[in-house]
Amino acid sequence: MRVLIVGPLSGELGKAASIVLARGALVDHAESVDQAISRICGQGDHKLIICGIESAIARLVEGLRRERISTPVLACGPEDPELAALAIANGAEDYIPLPPDPDLIAAFIQNATDETQTVLSCDPVMRGVLAKADRIAASDASVLITGESGTGKEVMARHIHQNSRRSRGPFVALNCAALPETLVESELFGHEKGAFSGATARRIGRFEAANGGTLLLDEISEMDVRLQAKLLRAIQEREIDRLGGNAPVSVDVRLIATSNRDLPAEVAAGRFREDLYFRLNVVSIALPPLRSRPLDIAFLARHFARYYSEMNGLPDRPVTAEAMTRLENAIWRGNVRELENTMHRAVLMAPGTVIDADAFEFPEMPVAVAVSGKSVSSPETMSPWVGHRMDEVEQALILDTLSHTDGNRTHAASLLGISIRALRNKLRDYAQQGAAIPPPSQGMTAPQ
Repeated sequence: MRVLIVGPLSGELGKAASIVLARGALVDHAESVDQAISRICGQGDHKLIICGIESAIARLVEGLRRERISTPVLACGPEDPELAALAIANGAEDYIPLPPDPDLIAAFIQNATDETQTVLSCDPVMRGVLAKADRIAASDASVLITGESGTGKEVMARHIHQNSRRSRGPFVALNCAALPETLVESELFGHEKGAFSGATARRIGRFEAANGGTLLLDEISEMDVRLQAKLLRAIQEREIDRLGGNAPVSVDVRLIATSNRDLPAEVAAGRFREDLYFRLNVVSIALPPLRSRPLDIAFLARHFARYYSEMNGLPDRPVTAEAMTRLENAIWRGNVRELENTMHRAVLMAPGTVIDADAFEFPEMPVAVAVSGKSVSSPETMSPWVGHRMDEVEQALILDTLSHTDGNRTHAASLLGISIRALRNKLRDYAQQGAAIPPPSQGMTAPQ
């Protein structure tokens, strides 16, 4: 793990750096905010930033945001509540009083490096998939993980990395659907200073940041075909070209890609390169949907109930038999992610000593009747949207789903089966038309 210390090391901040070193982390140092941002862009693998209060915390946080870097910033300074409140208001994750407490710094280091996510399952179908993942983890072969949204593809990718020979190396993820197409290439391969408007410093890409470890390309099917050719070359040659660079850069990376789309169908439609598909699909792992692993529903429901009870300072309460029956009979289009969010909400909403059926909210499904061997909706339960235009129905579905996820764009896109980029474009259009858009929120994901 690499930690960046920002500020003069002559005083108490130097003691904090010594504690970080004693805890086994690597330490980089920058005297100023400008040096810090340049070092982070050039190094790419810092897990934590400890910054003296005399430095410009707000400017550091804004610089990281501008460079799309999410490394947490801890402010350090005298034990003063007003200074601590100001640092957090300026974007710091937390505040460490000086002189530094070794145990407190150790806790922050542990939290920054704790990326372990266990694949939990008791269903034989999923256990078989997990056994296959364990068999191939030790190799350096590229892996393609497929499955519906919410089945845990990134969790499985981390599991493979943690059980590989590269486990001490970095695990770096790039969501190909979460960034505009114009930024994906820079994020993937990096850029030199002045390569384009706004490139104020050299920035290494995800490939270089993952050197010696694993690079996860999440939702690879969303990558533009033109960029797929550059990715193919990087895989074949084991080297990349930074935007604006003059010489190739060698990389040693294991690739794991995920997709919730049918990639052979995307190849047939000309939206995905066949040669890239074969390069990525050395080993394939298909994650089953939750409906195909029914024994995991109760198992995971109890796990999430315990996890979110502890997280929210609530007692661990049992799920009643009636509530569990409702969970086991639900559709779970969002798979494990939807079950997780449902249990989180139920833990917060359940008023008594148990989590009963009243704590859950499930959408009502239309009742179907058989007519001439076909299933059709009865007149009494006909959808209220009959007679409305398709665009009206689509807008209502998207906004209702967004409300259901409490504004979480990523979760809503997963439930709808569309990319986050497509969802954002729709919401922009709806806002321009005067529709009320639920504000964004940050979803929480428990270890699985």
